[in-house]
Amino acid sequence: MCGIIGISSNKSVSANIVNSLKKLEYRGYDSVGLATLSDGVINEVKSEGRVNSLEQNFDIKNLKGNIGIGHVRWATHGVPNSINAHPHSSHNVSVVHNGIIENSTILKKFLINKGHNFKSQTDTEVIVHLITENLKTLELEEAITKTLKQLHGSFALGIVFKDIPDLIVGARRGSPLAVGYGPNENYLGSDSYALKAMTNKITYLDEGEFCLVKKDQVLFFNEEGKKINKKILELSSNEANYDKGDFKHFMAKEIEEQPTTIKTCIKEYVDSLNKDINILNFPWKINEIKSITLIGCGTAYHSCLLAKYWFEELTTLDVTIDIASEFRYRKNRFKKDALYIFVSQSGETADTYAALDLCNKNKMKTCSIVNVIESSIARDSNFVLPIHCGPEIGVASTKAFLGQILVLYILILKLSSLRNEIDIKLYHKKLKDLISLPSLVEKTLPHDNDIQAISPTFNEAKGSMFLGRGFSYPIALEGALKLKELSYVHAEGYPAGEMKHGPLALIEEGMPVVVLAPRDDYYKKTISNMQEVIARGAKVLLITNKSKDEVVSENIWETIEVENTNNDLLPFLLTIPLQKLAYYSALKKGYDIDKPRNLAKSVTVE
Repeated sequence: MCGIIGISSNKSVSANIVNSLKKLEYRGYDSVGLATLSDGVINEVKSEGRVNSLEQNFDIKNLKGNIGIGHVRWATHGVPNSINAHPHSSHNVSVVHNGIIENSTILKKFLINKGHNFKSQTDTEVIVHLITENLKTLELEEAITKTLKQLHGSFALGIVFKDIPDLIVGARRGSPLAVGYGPNENYLGSDSYALKAMTNKITYLDEGEFCLVKKDQVLFFNEEGKKINKKILELSSNEANYDKGDFKHFMAKEIEEQPTTIKTCIKEYVDSLNKDINILNFPWKINEIKSITLIGCGTAYHSCLLAKYWFEELTTLDVTIDIASEFRYRKNRFKKDALYIFVSQSGETADTYAALDLCNKNKMKTCSIVNVIESSIARDSNFVLPIHCGPEIGVASTKAFLGQILVLYILILKLSSLRNEIDIKLYHKKLKDLISLPSLVEKTLPHDNDIQAISPTFNEAKGSMFLGRGFSYPIALEGALKLKELSYVHAEGYPAGEMKHGPLALIEEGMPVVVLAPRDDYYKKTISNMQEVIARGAKVLLITNKSKDEVVSENIWETIEVENTNNDLLPFLLTIPLQKLAYYSALKKGYDIDKPRNLAKSVTVE
């Protein structure tokens, strides 16, 4: 979480820093600030709240300086207010920070004993005073190297110095950081998305590295302070101007984009002429892989859970799934014949990256499924499968979720084919169905009026449940998560068959329950479970697929029918009404849909 921008230029930088902070706001939006250096003075302007509140500050209009750093915050240490907002400064150093300093309490005691005075409740402020202390006896590069070694935890840093008027220092451990190159100016940023507005030439810092950024020069160093060379990457610039268009929110746009993003992704991987899947440069022989471990967090974990069902349906591979934050702390028994697949929208998810790093240290086979191919997880994986859905700005993932499950399904089909575990005719039939998926998603989208009418019931209830079996169970989890994220109402996803083992006690008169019951192998059992909750007074929203057969049940509150396709692909269609339910529930409440409270898009702290 949190976003960092730094600019060293031959002209005033404050306006460009503010514009970049607007692009970074999806990474944090509870406080914001920037600092520029002018005439040997560090000038700070900070505000509680969002970038627009910073813009209303009179001081920012008069903020001069050709070098500066800015920050949008997602609070970890200290409440969100202007005092705890970044940058944090001493008389000669100013710092912005993304991450967590785990030994901040110990360092703070040490620095107070040295005579330093602290103003904020943040862990970041210890970095400011530690650098200030080390600069008393060491030259700049030595002071930076020593400071970074004293810090335990994760960080991406941007640092400016009162006495060095053209320099920004950047440093990275555990949190992403990139350098951008422009004419007569260079940039530091936690996100290539923010930098793309100014440049498409970027270098990413690797773990433990730091850099010295001036308007006409960038130098890179390893964690020992030795100078190193880095490659400059040229990024495509066609996504730099992503905006809401005529939509009220990014999330609304991203839901409606899904037929297009799915079609784009399918075209990247499926050769419809030769009736095959093109996954090129797969770095292992198929017989070298005996098992699969899927790892993710949040929505990405739900993608993994769904993939497990597909793996079991279409292959004989052993499959396990893991929440990344649990995986990294368990005593894993790594297997040389296992493929570890990491799923992350941003490619910067801290726990997922740490799990990948652990696998890499144990020389495991690693594959990442990400939306950002320049990300840390993508760069450090043996093999990368992009989801090709373009920037996703809304914090609650929609099109990236469908992109993740789409790429996972395509990979599973390919592995099944390579392992000769699927009949060739069935393989071609599934590919044909897959190619028709974008049009089916498009036909499933127009349920807005029905869902708008239903949403107040979910807002007014003290809780709701989402039930499903088989492929529908992970979608139930995802639907409940979306409602929680956006409407701030309690919602839980459960396997429908588990209700009688405890959760049924929560059902009471009028409680809304979403039942996902497509007409698959689980249909009759799910309908029986649905009847159990109806008998106890629940208001059931049934989501199923179109069929000539009527639903074998009475007293259903509302029904939404999605298009029909093979069982493998029904989860894509079932997801759409749940995304819209969460959207319209939050819209009805007047909440900030793209930036829900306490959340940020890119989870770069543990």
